[in-house]
Amino acid sequence: MSRRVVRQSKFRHVFGQAAKADQAYEDIRVSKVTWDSSFCAVNPKFLAIIVEAGGGGAFIVLPLAKTGRVDKNYPLVTGHTAPVLDIDWCPHNDNVIASASDDTTIMVWQIPDYTPVRNITEPIITLEGHSKRVGILSWHPTARNVLLSAGGDNVIIIWNVGTGDVLLSLDDMHPDIIHSVCWNNNGSLLATTCKDKTLRIVDPRKGQVVANNFEEPVALQEMDTSNGVLLPFYDPDSSIIYLCGKGDSSIRYFEITDEAPFVHYLNTFSSKEPQRGMGFMPKRGLDVSKCEIARLYKLHERKCEPIIMTVPRKSDLFQDDLYPDTPGPEPALEADEWLSGQDAEPLLISLRDGYVPPKHRELRVTKRNILDARPPSSPRRSQSASDAPLSQHTLEALLEEIKALREQVQAQEQRITALENMLCELVDGTD
Repeated sequence: MSRRVVRQSKFRHVFGQAAKADQAYEDIRVSKVTWDSSFCAVNPKFLAIIVEAGGGGAFIVLPLAKTGRVDKNYPLVTGHTAPVLDIDWCPHNDNVIASASDDTTIMVWQIPDYTPVRNITEPIITLEGHSKRVGILSWHPTARNVLLSAGGDNVIIIWNVGTGDVLLSLDDMHPDIIHSVCWNNNGSLLATTCKDKTLRIVDPRKGQVVANNFEEPVALQEMDTSNGVLLPFYDPDSSIIYLCGKGDSSIRYFEITDEAPFVHYLNTFSSKEPQRGMGFMPKRGLDVSKCEIARLYKLHERKCEPIIMTVPRKSDLFQDDLYPDTPGPEPALEADEWLSGQDAEPLLISLRDGYVPPKHRELRVTKRNILDARPPSSPRRSQSASDAPLSQHTLEALLEEIKALREQVQAQEQRITALENMLCELVDGTD
């Protein structure tokens, strides 16, 4: 009599559990726009959700600790003139988020650590280059300030957010609308899917498709008969993929291995309410003391509910096998280094002592003066009084005045920073 051999895996007993009611975020009017993005982005400090807004597009940003009922007048991030379609947190700065909209623009925002008094309406920078709606955003995993966008014009643009410049534009690779774009681990390649049902592997710096002839999948898993869009979230540290169907009420998760049959079904988390969208917490935002290996943020019609995935362990000690070193918040490359052809693996951090988010860091944008690129004007026939050369005395006086104004601005910036830090301490003390 043969006995069935059970596959050995430390993740075989992973189970999902919804957070308690007081840990959810209530009274949030989740966007009803017909677009296939996740509508939600989360990092170790903030939760961002695309919401309904009149007269343009908006999203709400909440500190993770601000659970419970959200005030209807809570400040939003507004600025787009049409619905927001996608949002994505910068992996190298927890206070910076990018938003893409139906108005063809991308905006990058600096979120303060304290709760703002009124709506945030001024982005750090607005990126304009697409001719149709922009529905996909993805930050580079290892290079600072490099952001990818894909639009309804079938074009992928890679930006340097620090200067507002277009680094690369991939125009002629997709004959139809782009459904999804994803970087590989070190950001040297892209994987894209398109309406033509073709998966492409793209080298963006060479501007060419390096692979697209995938005839047979290594594994084929039949899910269900639902026609909802699947939102996949892959955790490379545990090799587990979580599949969340829009309009579905379940989350299925599978373990990926190097040996056949490659994909192993683990379990399904089911609930009564269908999901409108989903957010996925980076590994550095998890509670390692409770053996939490993933946390998803499920969007309902008017609330957001954390779903916690846990490996049952008896010991309270740090579990090395569950938490290998994971990508941290520091970039490995600058934008110019990546563009020149350099690649680097993510800089890893240990979660043994838990992760403490760094203090507020400001994203500085250096815009180039467009006047510098203009050709010199032709000489005029007559010279006005304003064109006369300045005297040495007048020039020195102007330079002294500029120097004084610069020192005054620096002093005011230091004062504002000190006041913000005091406000953060007061807020932390009252929470």
